[in-house]
Amino acid sequence: MQEVAHPLGASLWRGAKGHCPACGKGRLFWKYLKVNDRCECCEEDLSRYPADDGPAYTTILLTGHLIIVPLLFIPWVWRNPVHSVPLVMGGLVVSTLSVLPRIKGAWIGLMYALAVKSTDAHLHTADAAD
Repeated sequence: MQEVAHPLGASLWRGAKGHCPACGKGRLFWKYLKVNDRCECCEEDLSRYPADDGPAYTTILLTGHLIIVPLLFIPWVWRNPVHSVPLVMGGLVVSTLSVLPRIKGAWIGLMYALAVKSTDAHLHTADAAD
């Protein structure tokens, strides 16, 4: 089992709050989902931690299971007129888009804690198994 290079809980929490997973002070994002290249406080290279599709898949999985599926059990949702669908869908979109940066931040915190860098991608290809 791989040993954690940095404290896992603190790194996840700092990332989820949108802060640098190393120091917890600098901002992680400079736009909605654009990660800063470096932390302005501790100079940690934040661009080297991969957060490709994992945060999006995790967000869809969580919002689907925690919000959409329970809504299907509420009779109001499926008995209401069709014109209420945009209201429900709008709420789902807003909730998904508000959760996505937090999950991406926590994902980057996880990559930081496990010391996984984008340069490690060669370890996970078919050529590495040979």
